[in-house]
Amino acid sequence: MSEPHRFSLAAELRQAAAEVPDRPFVRMAAGEWTYRQFDDETDRVAAGLHAQGVQCGQIVSLLLPNCIEFAVAWFALAKLGAVAAPVNTAFRGAALAHAVNLVGSTRAVVHASLHAQWAEVQTELIHNTTVFVVGDDAALPERCRPWSILRDVEPSSATLPRPDVADTDLCLLLYTSGTTGASKAAMIPHGFVLGHARLFIRGLGLRPDDVLYCPYPLFHLDATVLTIAPALVLRGVAAIGERFSVSRYWDEMRALRATVFDFMGATITMLWKQPPSPQDRDHRARLGWGVPLPSFAPAFEARFGCRLVELYGSTEAGGVVFTPLDEPRRMGSCGKVADAFVVRLADERGCPVPVGEPGELLIRPQQPLLLMQGYYAMPEATMAAFRDLWFHTGDVLREDADGYLYFVGRRKDMVRRRGENISCAEVEMGLETHPDVLECAVYGVPSDMTEEEVMASVVLRPGATLPVQALAAHCGARMARFMVPRYFRLAPQLPKTPTDKVEKFRLQAQGVTADTWDREAAPPTA
Repeated sequence: MSEPHRFSLAAELRQAAAEVPDRPFVRMAAGEWTYRQFDDETDRVAAGLHAQGVQCGQIVSLLLPNCIEFAVAWFALAKLGAVAAPVNTAFRGAALAHAVNLVGSTRAVVHASLHAQWAEVQTELIHNTTVFVVGDDAALPERCRPWSILRDVEPSSATLPRPDVADTDLCLLLYTSGTTGASKAAMIPHGFVLGHARLFIRGLGLRPDDVLYCPYPLFHLDATVLTIAPALVLRGVAAIGERFSVSRYWDEMRALRATVFDFMGATITMLWKQPPSPQDRDHRARLGWGVPLPSFAPAFEARFGCRLVELYGSTEAGGVVFTPLDEPRRMGSCGKVADAFVVRLADERGCPVPVGEPGELLIRPQQPLLLMQGYYAMPEATMAAFRDLWFHTGDVLREDADGYLYFVGRRKDMVRRRGENISCAEVEMGLETHPDVLECAVYGVPSDMTEEEVMASVVLRPGATLPVQALAAHCGARMARFMVPRYFRLAPQLPKTPTDKVEKFRLQAQGVTADTWDREAAPPTA
């Protein structure tokens, strides 16, 4: 039997530190760390973690905002052959206890600003967890130790073991976003991280002189696997923002000297709907990537002077579909399948659908380790996802005759109304073409006609006063009649995860309320 291939985050970082020791690696508002500085700091913290009992294969929970300690902890654990399990910082109560108990961690790194959330669930945790607190060291509670204690051990051959880590060994447990229920922890090995970093570099044509900017949380795939890891492989710069802010976005991009940035549908819409400014082109960005690409993309590119490209990916499968950079844009398409994968669009039985018809995206890699290894401690969920030798994404797409794929929506994000299958994503895109709509969420609510009715919760641009009748008329002029929402509600904000994904299950739980406008009960006038 052949030995497993040996390449890991630790090996890649050490090689980079040897090749380009003084080149910047991680850049944040708080400072900049070269490859040598980052390698030295992760060695020190790894030695400290080992002294505190962290061993190869152990899982350590992270409850941290975007800070350098997050990246250091991840790589330090990787150097020990241990596994980082970063938790959504919005989790508290039952959701937080579930996330920690699911992976059974006995140690955690928690930021002082989030320790109150941790303390609330301490008695609900299965294991007595030792917590290393980043930030304020004053008056630490029992079983809490300062982060600084991890930096007290001088790394040496005696204090810092170098386990033989294979590319198949885990380095991350990434929780799914939990927009439809309890989160699952996707098991991510070293080979997944580095393999997708290389695939991402090719798919987006990234260069060693690029500064890859991500304002989204480090507990998310975008910031770790698709920003820090590609920067490492390129020997480039990972620029991590504190958090997404529409008012500070371009200022942070300028300060971090970003050349490539990450967007989501809601965030790019918010940026577009800001008043034009003489500083709109005062930045270094050449390329933005994300999903979905809005209809106003050409105008955005002309205004801000950078290219936007769409792709498709997921926590479990990484980047799978990329827009060909050397072919004309096809609006609405997320591109073509990367050569590292084969895909099938299938019906509910798993049979291929005809070209042009929507079907669930099924994935099969042609290279090892490009899919997660399963959901941690959830064998039934893992078996449900990996059926018939395919990974079932739960996403519905369609394909044209030239092999371009178009995202339709989540299988669970479809509304069945009077015999018609309606994509919530398509209705949302139609609503957001109105200049006074900042963002929206479309979802199904129970219907007295059986099946469901379409409902939209809409957030207006600041200062806008848009009658819902006018909004309904706007929809009627731009989409099929059966797609126009029956129910509209104007809301000050939408419930979201920290990665700006709308928690539609919360909106569905609210249902039709007293402030909801019913188009059928009060039809708009012509």
